[in-house]
Amino acid sequence: MNAITDLRGRVRDGAREAARPPGLLAASGLALRLAWRQLWSEKARLASAIAGVMFACVLVFMQLGFRAAPFESATTLIGAMRADLFLMNPMTLASFRPEPMARVRVSQALGVEAVQAAVPVYLAQSSFRNPETGRRRTIQLVGFDVEAGVLDLPGLAPLRDALKQPDSFAFDSRSRPEFGPVTQMFQERGAYPVQIGNREMRVVGTIEMGTSFGADGNAVLPEVNFQRVVREQPAVMVDLAAIRLKPGADLLQAQAALRAVLPPDVAVLTQAQLRAHERRYWEEGTPIGFIFTFGSLMGLIVGMVIVYQILFSDIAGHLKEYATLKAMGYSNGHLSRVVLGAAVVLAFLGFVPGVVASAVLYGVVADATFLPLHMTGGRALAVFGMIFAMCAAAGLLAMRKLRDANPADMF
Repeated sequence: MNAITDLRGRVRDGAREAARPPGLLAASGLALRLAWRQLWSEKARLASAIAGVMFACVLVFMQLGFRAAPFESATTLIGAMRADLFLMNPMTLASFRPEPMARVRVSQALGVEAVQAAVPVYLAQSSFRNPETGRRRTIQLVGFDVEAGVLDLPGLAPLRDALKQPDSFAFDSRSRPEFGPVTQMFQERGAYPVQIGNREMRVVGTIEMGTSFGADGNAVLPEVNFQRVVREQPAVMVDLAAIRLKPGADLLQAQAALRAVLPPDVAVLTQAQLRAHERRYWEEGTPIGFIFTFGSLMGLIVGMVIVYQILFSDIAGHLKEYATLKAMGYSNGHLSRVVLGAAVVLAFLGFVPGVVASAVLYGVVADATFLPLHMTGGRALAVFGMIFAMCAAAGLLAMRKLRDANPADMF
């Protein structure tokens, strides 16, 4: 009798276990499998949905890349400077359009105990004559003391002695090709003369900096040669000052001390603050940031509409099947997970080819525009989050169609 009672108890427990609904994880797995089979049954519709998600992914990637390129390129020079603090005129909007300040402010900065060195930097734009065609194009000039070591650009260190020569400069090999085959001619001939402004200068080497939205090319030269080219700027005026602190000096305390000593016609910024100031100009002072952000949103909206149409038509085409599942006891929540599962599948399937295509297009556009466009892990994760949210939103909108799956109306 005890054995029979125990057997009956096990049967009852097994029946309760079988009747118990599956857990959330198991139910989500079943919904995801059903969503995949449902998508796979209509391969042409699946391909069009993947293409729509991929299109949205590529569009968002390109817009974000275009938006980041001017910010990154505009701060390349600032990032290459080996300094702790910077002095500049507070009226300066961007580095390619500086407002000069009195050079005496650089000397006053040396009076602060924590300051080890203060190096003036000159920034201006002048015309550069193509040595092959003779056509002129505006180039960015960067003047500084080559012995101070304040600028660290690839290829610059071996040229310090050559840049001490009169009328010498180093050309940015990553400048746009409209300046002519300057790098190739230097490799073939060595140092040779070109015209900058109204003065004949000599190319004594090449460095790597890169173009930006404010400058199509760059040339670095010692401050004496800079003043020979840019005669309209008095020698007593500078555009930027790079401040190096003594080892162990506190950055914020030194910044506060400089602000206390210097008059309000000079802004004292850390390197991070100077880069943020440069980015702020391109984000707020130009329509670039808004245009590319708006383009990214438009891409997401287009992709969401495509995914919504695919999911909506898929639900409409299988409305009887959904009604049958409801008649079998499946809840609206489970069927909603099926629709969301389809959205998740489309997000993954569209993102993978989208990120590959975007990386290829980054290389093509970078070669054509000379802007720093490259795929980053952070950007890829951000775009995946956007694509996932886009597909999930489309799935939530499409779930409203499930209300029409009423077993009483279908049978």
